[in-house]
Amino acid sequence: MKIALIQQANSADIQHNKERLKQQIRKAAELGADLIVLPELHNTLYFCQTEDVHHFDLSETIPGPTTDEFGSLAKETGCVLVLSLFERILPGIYHNTAVVIEHDGNIAGTYRKMHIPDDPGFYEKFYFTPGDKGFDPIDTSVGRLGVMVCWDQWYPEAARLMALKGAEILIYPTAIGYDPRDTHEEQQRQKDAWMTIQRGHAVANGIYTASCNRTGLELDPSGKSDGILFWGSSFIAGPQGELIQQLKEDSEEILIAEIDRGRMEDVRRIWPFFRDRRIDEFEDLCKRSIK
Repeated sequence: MKIALIQQANSADIQHNKERLKQQIRKAAELGADLIVLPELHNTLYFCQTEDVHHFDLSETIPGPTTDEFGSLAKETGCVLVLSLFERILPGIYHNTAVVIEHDGNIAGTYRKMHIPDDPGFYEKFYFTPGDKGFDPIDTSVGRLGVMVCWDQWYPEAARLMALKGAEILIYPTAIGYDPRDTHEEQQRQKDAWMTIQRGHAVANGIYTASCNRTGLELDPSGKSDGILFWGSSFIAGPQGELIQQLKEDSEEILIAEIDRGRMEDVRRIWPFFRDRRIDEFEDLCKRSIK
């Protein structure tokens, strides 16, 4: 299976962002991609840098305008697409939602972001209700996809549950970057940690992992900070944590990589972590703290 990750810098012009994504999707399809992944909240700027009730106007229903547009494109290209949208359920209930579009243009399934951060520059708890659909893979014509979103990528429990339910690849639409005020050393520690944890999920579960980030500097509308410099670096890792391919930090690119799902079986035979799990001793993982 060939996977494409589209790394893009966004502007305030939503339609322009979408048209550029469509161009890249068509290009990825021409390069032979079967599955194409877009970054987190790809239609807009990352609006969670501030708490502003007017940003709720950016939300939309699923199905809705974007799923209709990209559903037509999936049917045109014959590719499976992973979208990331600001979902509106009803006034007062909104989710950060990944949508998988099948190659026939229909919605194969959705995933609502489960872990919601609330940090300076990432005020997502103001906008998003925590997901209510669990960690369930989505079956598609190209395989069983363990789709999660950004902050979920830091949690080994989430990756494990997706893998135990038969996911063949973990996919993370992402919007993460540097605080420009941090030292270069601190910035690199943060990015290295981001890559290490996801490659660790790959190793611990004998599974492929794909993370699709945005790139570019997005200014803080309030002027209270220097904004977020998204670090790009979208990548795919193999079931032993090997880095198959990685994009640059500061460029808009398409990553195309071919994966062999048979390697999952091979790796799990020599590293039988699932067999040796002490599930009889793991009940404390369901507690907030252990003292």
